[in-house]
Amino acid sequence: MSVLECTGKTVEIDENGFLVNSEEWDEDVARSLAAAAGVDALNMEQLEIITFMRKYYLKFKAFPLLGQVCKIVHQPGKCVNEQFINPEKAWKIAGLPKLDGIHFITLDGENYSMEECC
Repeated sequence: MSVLECTGKTVEIDENGFLVNSEEWDEDVARSLAAAAGVDALNMEQLEIITFMRKYYLKFKAFPLLGQVCKIVHQPGKCVNEQFINPEKAWKIAGLPKLDGIHFITLDGENYSMEECC
């Protein structure tokens, strides 16, 4: 476990960069998680995406379909890939837990899909 500093508080992240306690998440924590993941500053479009992903997960305990994320937040069809490159990065920044047995794969560096693993 590692500690991440964010605007007057510290939060724990695991060895893969996922927030240990999802309840500690707020926009300041998201910005710190983004910086740790190599995203310099979160813009409004990125915040819309991660906020939706977070709400969806908290309601359904599942990862939303990427195409539906973009449609619901009224952004272009591949908004998650365009804004974050890898959807797992958006998932981390949203403060959500690592999905056991699932990872994201790409063959071309642009289009990602979820695949069962391990």
